[in-house]
Amino acid sequence: MASRNFLIRSPKEEESNAAVREAILLGGKNAAIAGTVVAVPTLVGCRVFPWAKRNLNYTAQALIITAACIAGFFITADKTILRNARQNTIGRIDKST
Repeated sequence: MASRNFLIRSPKEEESNAAVREAILLGGKNAAIAGTVVAVPTLVGCRVFPWAKRNLNYTAQALIITAACIAGFFITADKTILRNARQNTIGRIDKST
């Protein structure tokens, strides 16, 4: 027996997928930028400053850089999705009046 797919696709599903793709792309770009911006002073500081040299091992350095990357990704992706939702809402309000 052939199985049937009873799911009906929403007409807005293509737009939704495009918005998610855009959010992921922008989030990835900002994560790379944030990681680079944080990595340089972190790595230089751990080689130059005595306190950082004593107290920040390689794991701590990696966690600092990773936290900046993750924050950059999620903040940007969230802002992008909210911007798209706001534009959709404003578009609906303008059409109804």
